Amino acid sequence: MRIIFAGTPEFARVALAQLHAAGFDVPLVLTQPDRPAGRGMKLQASSVKQFALDHHIPVAQPRSLRLDGKYPEDAAAARAAIESAQADAMVVAAYGLILPQWVLTTPRLGCFNIHASLLPRWRGAAPIHRAIEAGDSETGITIMQMDVGLDTGDMLLVEKIAILPTDTTGSLHDRLAALGGRLMVEALALAACGGLTPVRQPEQGVSYAHKIEKHESAIDWTQSAAVIARRIRAFNPFPAAASPVAGEILKIWEAAVWPGTVPAGARPGEVLAVSEQGVDVAAADGVLRLTRLQKAGGKALDAAQFLRGFALTPGMVFGTAVEAAP
Repeated sequence: MRIIFAGTPEFARVALAQLHAAGFDVPLVLTQPDRPAGRGMKLQASSVKQFALDHHIPVAQPRSLRLDGKYPEDAAAARAAIESAQADAMVVAAYGLILPQWVLTTPRLGCFNIHASLLPRWRGAAPIHRAIEAGDSETGITIMQMDVGLDTGDMLLVEKIAILPTDTTGSLHDRLAALGGRLMVEALALAACGGLTPVRQPEQGVSYAHKIEKHESAIDWTQSAAVIARRIRAFNPFPAAASPVAGEILKIWEAAVWPGTVPAGARPGEVLAVSEQGVDVAAADGVLRLTRLQKAGGKALDAAQFLRGFALTPGMVFGTAVEAAP
């Protein structure tokens, strides 16, 4: 089977690598244009592009696929490349561009999407972050037949996994990426012999995983300890939960709800106790123990190591503004 692959970040690279290893013929890869990144803000290729180049797969990087859009020349060139590839199917994983109708209907079997949620739960850009933030107990991968809507197509294969109490977006991403690649290989094998049965998404239970914005990193200490702990896990590794104290903005990488009550008169964000095991901070309804922290220009450290270089004492108060966060 000949497949075009469209994807950009590491999540997509994992799937492309599994499809390549399974022996699928990939005559063309679509990925986002190179973006500035790193301290020097030099242009960097996406993870998918790097894999494609390493394996001598032709790459196209259109800024848009809309023939009547802002970049019609890009779209026309992409259309020529897609049509000449004569693919049986297109596989899409975290590509980042909307596919117009002409793309969806060009491959013989259409376009398949690897989506990191149990649809219709968490349609949209950030399903992994939002599942952890919301306190979901499970998530998974949905292989979907793409249509013109936002993650509204028929479901072809679904597999669930548990969200562990210690999962961060980083750890859950890695597990879902591996699952997505494996399930896509299985789906294409079934598609080749007509073995897929499309199932319409339920109309109930739809939610949208809006894109993560950096301003969401600010910890709101008036929220419950459980909500703050989930947000810290959801925003690890990006954008990293943060809060100002003692004139600096600290990133909080790990924390847990801690038994005990907040003393009368304690303010939200107030440091209640400090030890090598962690920094206990008052939240709306209880105590949150911070166990891994990072100051600007430093490394993420366990509490014991961090406190050797940064003095936190009971009575100090964490704030919420993080505009100057690194």
